[in-house]
Amino acid sequence: MSKKSTKPNQGTRRVYTDEFKENAVRMLLDGHSASSTCQRLGTSGTNLLYRWKKDFLEKGNGVASDLEQRVRELE
Repeated sequence: MSKKSTKPNQGTRRVYTDEFKENAVRMLLDGHSASSTCQRLGTSGTNLLYRWKKDFLEKGNGVASDLEQRVRELE
């Protein structure tokens, strides 16, 4: 069996706003599964969501602060 080589489609890459990404990450942190979040938001894959989550938590922006606040409340 041979593999077909395909060139990626140029110009078809979607661009998401920071607000959209933050909402997606909030859904993950609220307990929604990555696959259901993808379906609800119409994104292309779970890897994308996990990358956004990692980026937001590393930057320490509002999403990370909210998560830390929730942990303190639970403690």
